[in-house]
Amino acid sequence: MTMPFHDDPQVLVSTGWLDAHLRDPDLRLLDASWYLPDMGRDARAEYLAGHIPGARFFDIDEISDLRSDLPHMAPPVEKFMSRMRAMGVGDGHQVVVYDGAGLMSAARVWWLFRLMGKRDIAVLDGGLPKWRAEGRVLSDMPPVVRDRHMTTSRQNQLVKDVTEVARAAKLDDHAIIDARAPARFRGEAAEPRAGLRQGHIPGARNVFYRDLLHEDFTLKPAADLRAVFEAAGVDLRKPAITTCGSGITAAVLSLALERMGKTDHALYDGSWAEWGMYDDLPIATGDA
Repeated sequence: MTMPFHDDPQVLVSTGWLDAHLRDPDLRLLDASWYLPDMGRDARAEYLAGHIPGARFFDIDEISDLRSDLPHMAPPVEKFMSRMRAMGVGDGHQVVVYDGAGLMSAARVWWLFRLMGKRDIAVLDGGLPKWRAEGRVLSDMPPVVRDRHMTTSRQNQLVKDVTEVARAAKLDDHAIIDARAPARFRGEAAEPRAGLRQGHIPGARNVFYRDLLHEDFTLKPAADLRAVFEAAGVDLRKPAITTCGSGITAAVLSLALERMGKTDHALYDGSWAEWGMYDDLPIATGDA
């Protein structure tokens, strides 16, 4: 028996919930669509052609730490605050974030807000595909934006760097969970970014992010999510570190863990874009 869906404005909300709250004065809606180059999609162009009314476009690649050679690393607090203020997103707002893939990059922005100490943010379950499939309203009009002050409090426990992940892998005191497709995890498929080795962090377990979603891109119920993690050999008694190719789909794992009520999780921001680049870091191949 599937448990009924419960909207949680700090984690996940349904299309019905969003439709009912769309005109709330303190709702702020973000389109966080993002695609790999080989997907052949232009997130900003798609946003301009049609988005959920009132949505602002959240540019994951621009709202990042451009001083880093790694892709879309978490931005400095000051940059995040200034970008959000310019988008009219600030204190006292309920934020809902969605993407055009269903449920992928929106989870990254949910995690980023959490990293900045903001908890009134939820991902739209099923995202834009589900909203469209239900025949709900779209708009090509830009939103009316007014500056809004935002205070932040960076939650450093929610992010891990390469040194911390290497230590966790060596000590085996964390559950390291990799969201990439199985062939990439096993080292059987080339990475989409040139120059990276193939394989995974030793000791990591593979939970492909799509396995956490239904066919309509909605997140599976908590009990089913737990079963997916356990079937992959993840020890949920340990604090978790989520990872992927570049820190995007790792956040889908983080969202799922949060939905399950597991709060001791952190995201490896550099992910395989960093680990796979350095020859002195150990790698494993196959399923182990």
